[in-house]
Amino acid sequence: MKKLIAIISISLLVLAGCGSSGNFEAQTNWEVQDFNYVNQHNKKVSLEGLKGTVWLATFVFTNCTSVCPPMTFNMSEIQQMLVDKGVKDYKIVAFSVDPEVDTPQKLQEYLGNYDVADESKWQLLTGYKQDEIANFAEKSFKTLVKDDPKSNQVIHGTSFYLVDQNGVVVKNYSGVSDVPKEEIVMDVENLVEDGK
Repeated sequence: MKKLIAIISISLLVLAGCGSSGNFEAQTNWEVQDFNYVNQHNKKVSLEGLKGTVWLATFVFTNCTSVCPPMTFNMSEIQQMLVDKGVKDYKIVAFSVDPEVDTPQKLQEYLGNYDVADESKWQLLTGYKQDEIANFAEKSFKTLVKDDPKSNQVIHGTSFYLVDQNGVVVKNYSGVSDVPKEEIVMDVENLVEDGK
């Protein structure tokens, strides 16, 4: 009987090893809802169009006076680290939480304020109503988007999200302070490699 249990245990370990996708280990399993928005170049960007690509997602807006500038700066530093490591097959997707104000042109101007290593990787999205992005953020990324009734600011989450090639959020990180940049770069690199 002990021998049989040992054989079954070894078999299960071997099967578990075969089923694993490699180096990356997911911490979340949130499916991103379907979307079809416009980017800073007024070009359509959809969930379907991103399939097959690893992407980092976040939520920002151009009139933000608090968390968005450091978040965008941190994301630009992460991109530079990805470039330095030779990682190529990824995108950075930032959803505007103030779409009435954030036109494609404003988003383009906003990105121009940052020293980004490769602008072609960035998709700053708009072209929807704020209640739509609030619903999308809650359902897909488990985060809040809400107007601040006392100002022209929008309350929103400050995380960075790692989305796999199938459009599933597999991990999230702090995007403002104590950002684990090395970990994010390693996770992107491993997820890209696992998908090859």
